[in-house]
Amino acid sequence: MSTRDTSIDPKLIQSAKEEFMKHGFLKAELKVICDNAGVTTGAVYKRYKGKEELFQAVVKETVETLDEFIAVRTDVEFSEMTDEEVRNTWIMNEEYTLDMFRMLWELRDDFVLLLEKSAGTVYENYGHVFSHKMTHAYFQYYGEARKRGIASADISEEEMHVLCTSFWTAIYEPFVHNMSWEKVKEHCKVLCRFFSWLDAILIK
Repeated sequence: MSTRDTSIDPKLIQSAKEEFMKHGFLKAELKVICDNAGVTTGAVYKRYKGKEELFQAVVKETVETLDEFIAVRTDVEFSEMTDEEVRNTWIMNEEYTLDMFRMLWELRDDFVLLLEKSAGTVYENYGHVFSHKMTHAYFQYYGEARKRGIASADISEEEMHVLCTSFWTAIYEPFVHNMSWEKVKEHCKVLCRFFSWLDAILIK
């Protein structure tokens, strides 16, 4: 039985990432990807059904990391949290926020592919979908804060979606604009001053 040659996989993924980043999914050419990776199109089709499946392979690890990031913030046992802990989740802590930026910085190329270069794939509305998932998480926290009398503002889920979309756009725009890490750190400080969730939902 022949053994599948996996030595071309890293070269193929890197070549695909560069082509998708340069031209976007729709205009990226599979032949260019293959030529730059030094492989035949036949070798690609032995591994992937086509260009979109190759794109999915490029961003797979990043998507999984971001899905886990969302899951951790959605799957919460509020009964184990004190009022103070619920209240603190709404504080724009600069150190915590910078940790989030640091995670995204490590994923920045694939993150930009998902946000800006994925038209024509299952990820073409990734930014909207990400904001929608985070809205669900935030609305859970808001509901708990409201139930405990910690938050007094009457916020609908639609309003929370608008707020979360605005917030997460401010999170990922620095990567779309290719800011340096130093500028991202400065942006983090501004972001923490600009967004006041405590005021938005009237935390007591």
